[in-house]
Amino acid sequence: MIPLRDINPTGKFPYLTIFLIAVNTAIFIYQMGLPQDMTINFIETYGFIPGELTKAIIQGSFSQIWENIKTIISSMFLHGSFMHLISNMWALWLFGDNVEDRLGHFKFLFFYILSGVLAALVHYFFYLNSPIVTIGASGAISGIMGIYFILFPYAKIKTLFLVLWLPFFIYIPAFLYIGLWFISQISNGILSLFGPVYGFGIAWWAHIGGFVYGVYVGRKHKRKWLFRYKV
Repeated sequence: MIPLRDINPTGKFPYLTIFLIAVNTAIFIYQMGLPQDMTINFIETYGFIPGELTKAIIQGSFSQIWENIKTIISSMFLHGSFMHLISNMWALWLFGDNVEDRLGHFKFLFFYILSGVLAALVHYFFYLNSPIVTIGASGAISGIMGIYFILFPYAKIKTLFLVLWLPFFIYIPAFLYIGLWFISQISNGILSLFGPVYGFGIAWWAHIGGFVYGVYVGRKHKRKWLFRYKV
């Protein structure tokens, strides 16, 4: 089930959505241009490693705690592969323009960053001692999907289905597409708690955390918006 586009016009040009896509892409191009050993060092330096933050907290090293907290933000702009980048940026483009249109440019940017931070902290809660580096914009984009789920539940998503390699295009409401996506994150997140073999190297709980925060903000924003335009 591959989303192609949404039928949901906007009133403002999505400057910051495009800016975020450009920054993520530029960093990935730079990262891929590095020699392999430098690429690994780059990812380990700017990616978020839960176990390192836990170690810093136990040692009471405020400087190291701060250094690890900074990697929560820098990790949001790193990706492990071309497909990792494309899937995230496509979802950001698909859902981000409408969220930016509704929130406004700078509130959208603040929401995006905070979604990514909170998503990483939820992942940290479940994997306090993990030595595995965490990278990717997925947590922040999950927040975007969560708020979209609330603000635009009936927007139509043009979706590609492959049945025996034959393409079928159908339009499904956003609440159904995103809802099914979230159910898959929950089920995989629960399975991941039973060991790495079930996790597939994906930070499922970061996705869940980002999405839940997005739903929370969406509900608050929708109430304010309805009250503002109540007649």
